[in-house]
Amino acid sequence: MKLIIQIPCYNEATTLAITLSALPRIVPGFNVVEWLIIDDGSLDNTVDVALANGVDHVIRHPRNQGLARTFLTGLDACLQLGADVIVNTDADNQYNADDIPALTCPILENRAEIVIGARPIETTEHFSPIKKRLQRIGSWVVRMASKTDMPDAPSGFRAMSRTAAQHLMVFSDYTYTLETIIQAGQKNMAITSIPIRVNEDLRPSRLVKSIPSYIRRGIATIIRIFVVYRPFRFFGTLGAFLFLLGFVIGLRFLWFFLHDAGQGHVQSLILAALLMGMGFQTILIAFIADLLAANRKLLEDIRYRVRSNQGSNSNKH
Repeated sequence: MKLIIQIPCYNEATTLAITLSALPRIVPGFNVVEWLIIDDGSLDNTVDVALANGVDHVIRHPRNQGLARTFLTGLDACLQLGADVIVNTDADNQYNADDIPALTCPILENRAEIVIGARPIETTEHFSPIKKRLQRIGSWVVRMASKTDMPDAPSGFRAMSRTAAQHLMVFSDYTYTLETIIQAGQKNMAITSIPIRVNEDLRPSRLVKSIPSYIRRGIATIIRIFVVYRPFRFFGTLGAFLFLLGFVIGLRFLWFFLHDAGQGHVQSLILAALLMGMGFQTILIAFIADLLAANRKLLEDIRYRVRSNQGSNSNKH
């Protein structure tokens, strides 16, 4: 059994050595434990620090592509290298590496295909109140969209089996954490979470450049999740609301019309017609979006089969 611990990196020369010094080389249940760094176009000497601290594999992006793409690059590399289980962690030493054996245990015992490390968010002092609130909202959205119960969906400290990694795909360029859990829920993967510990904050979060930016991107990510993974519910609910609002306004005009006061409320009739038309068109979009979602699932299945065949061929050689 091979375990590969992957770390997405972007200008992490100042913290990477601390992170690597805490990673294990022996994990119960595995014959081989390797470390992989994905350098996302760093402008400092991140790669030199990684090699100097015993990293087994280094994958480099020629230019910065974002955390989500870097995460996927790591998964592809781990699969090609023959990983049976993959652990993803951060380069800023946020997560306690001593919890890696506990993180991989449910996979080794065939109780789960993906395990998410749940941080003690409420008691972590360096998490701002707004970040804590958005963490809760993000986890709630994931529970709604994936029908899973993940208390800390935005956590990047996670383990996954080879089969789970072959299934995962991320459409967002911002972050991978929420989408991967939703996909796991939709594909009926066995997913669970365990409590983990966190270390002291070594640097500010790269995803939280400013509170307004974090809120804006967080809201955009949440809306996109519903559009991509629950398109019929999203557009259907919006269309039904618009149609119902127009219908109520239309009834209001009809009441005035029956009481010989319709001439002063023609604007209500026009607004009702517009809203009902918009609602009907949005409901039609809901059906089209649902068909596109079905097509996306077929493409994901094809991608999984291609990945599986590539893995089988590489194992033969």
